Parts: sequence; C-alpha cells; structure tokens
Amino acid sequence: MSKKILVILGHPDSESLCGALAASYAAGAREAGAEVREIRLGELEFDPILHKGYREIQELEPDLVEAQQSILWAEHIVWVYPTWWGTMPALMKGFLDRVFLPSFAFKYHPDSPWWDRLLKGRTGRMIVTMDAPTLYDTFAYWAGGRRTLKKAVLEFCGIKPVRITTFGQVKFADEPKREKWLAKVRDLGARLS
Repeated sequence: MSKKILVILGHPDSESLCGALAASYAAGAREAGAEVREIRLGELEFDPILHKGYREIQELEPDLVEAQQSILWAEHIVWVYPTWWGTMPALMKGFLDRVFLPSFAFKYHPDSPWWDRLLKGRTGRMIVTMDAPTLYDTFAYWAGGRRTLKKAVLEFCGIKPVRITTFGQVKFADEPKREKWLAKVRDLGARLS
C-alpha cells in the first residue's frame, strides 16, 4: 500500500519559489510510489476570518470541507510556505483558523485543561523559505514562526514528528542555488519524509 501524502502550499502565489518547492516535493513522492494530494491555498475560495472564534462555528466553504477530508486521508502532511514578518502568510493562518477546529483537529476535555489530539497517527514536514539568514531567524527570533506551527498547531493536534527544512536568504539565491533547493526537496519527497 502506498503512503498517502498531502502537500499544502501556504504561499498565495502558486508561481512562487514555494510553489516550485511544493511541486518538486510532490513529484519526488509520486516517483517513489506515494499517493499525493495537493492543496494550493491561493486557489481556494474561503473567508480566512474566524469571525466569532469558537463561540459560533462558521459553515465551512466547499473548499475547506474538501481540505479537511484530505487532512483526514493523509498519513504525512507537508507544509510549504514563506516566512513573512517572522511567521506564516495571513492566508495560511486564516486556513488554520478555519480548518483546524475543535472536534476536527482537537477536543478539549470538559472542566479540564487537557485535550484530545484528533490528528494523531500523522507525521509532518515543514518546508520554509525566508529572506533572512536561517541562523539569524533562529538566534534573533528563536525561530518563533516555525515553532508556532510545529508546536502550537501541528503537535498540539497530534501530528508528530514534524521535521523542518529551511531555506534562507532567498532574495540573494541565484538560479543554481534554487535548483539545489528544488533537488533537495524532490529527494525529501522521494524518501517520503
């Protein structure tokens, strides 16, 4: 049985470097025999604002219902996105707010601070780009954006382990460097990791 992999492009522009990285990972995974689904957030139609928090759950748009079905289907979820202002793009945050809902991704225990992780059994990979040097982001900002997605979202909901691949100083990367990054990500896909 082939591994089921979901690749989520968090960059609003599918023609971006992140779009190419997502496509490269998916191609490598398909070559290795995986069954792959892709979600490009910039191509979905949904309101990214959770207007009333959890007090009143908004009806999910068809694209978000399909996204939830793909998340439940997947064994391994790959997030590809740029770091903007130290964290993920607003569209990706809105997607998480709308999709990773109580009773789908987690469930609080009544009268308790504990919760059930409803997405257990899945693993994750984050492929993150940034204009800053990776070491600068790590030591000056403590990798805050990466830690937020890994710890406070994915692992909170039971997705683990979550591995991170980061490409820094994108604005200075020439074509040969970008080609190396694409090859590295294709290899990650081929190793189904």
